[in-house]
Amino acid sequence: MASSFASLKKSRQSSLEKLQTEIDKINNPQNNFSREDDRFWKAELDKSGNGYAVIRFLPPSNGEDMPYQRVFNHGFQGPGGWYIENSLTTIGQKDPLAEYNSTLWNSGIEANKEIARKQKRRLTYFSNIFVVEDKANPQNEGKVFLFRYGKKIFDKVSSMANPEFEDESPVDVFSLWEGANFKLKIRKVDGFSNYDKSEFITPAPLFEDDAKLEETWNSQHSLDEFVNESNFKKYDELKSRLDIVLGNTQTAAMSAPSSIDQVDHKDVPFDGGTPIKEETSNDENLDYFKKLAEA
Repeated sequence: MASSFASLKKSRQSSLEKLQTEIDKINNPQNNFSREDDRFWKAELDKSGNGYAVIRFLPPSNGEDMPYQRVFNHGFQGPGGWYIENSLTTIGQKDPLAEYNSTLWNSGIEANKEIARKQKRRLTYFSNIFVVEDKANPQNEGKVFLFRYGKKIFDKVSSMANPEFEDESPVDVFSLWEGANFKLKIRKVDGFSNYDKSEFITPAPLFEDDAKLEETWNSQHSLDEFVNESNFKKYDELKSRLDIVLGNTQTAAMSAPSSIDQVDHKDVPFDGGTPIKEETSNDENLDYFKKLAEA
């Protein structure tokens, strides 16, 4: 008993630190996948907000079908605090905030539509990458990381798979052999990071040596975890959190319209509780990459 008590006394500082850490996890949930995860790579920006690196998108990991996963999430502040949660629409389930946004939109009141816009879903992509050049952090070069990116960069991937002009050939940028390095060019524009100048270069093998290619492929991280149901809170739990953030009364303040068909879907920034339909070009690319995975 004495020795156990002595250990308890000796470890009281570390116990406090552990308690503080766990409380912080509760107060600041990181269910959108922690940005402190050292599996992730991120370009370092200079004092002007600019950044540059060369990366290579990698193919599907062993046992997985696609070279990327998509996750929808919400992040906004209400009277009762922050709502930072993954959306259940990612995995094809009903989501309380998506339903509430639909109710706001269908009210026909412009002020409600503006609230819905501020609470809309955000789309994040996850892929494995190989860091070719990172002068800000050269220790990252030659290593495989997870990469989090948005629609702007995915649109560049899409345009390579389905080129706009007849004299351009489709490129699977995720291929180890026929893919292309990506020059990530980040500029600060109106206070936000801008990726418009980023570009893929001429397609070429990542390495000429198949052994090095296989080693790189075997170093990849699983992407399926990002759409695993265990990473998403249950509907009722999300609903309870939403009620708190909105002040407990707002979700009941609106009455849903008789038909969601009254909405002009071209302008709706959310989906009413079901997975949003991508633009035609993105749907075509999903089919394209699935075919690549099956080849």
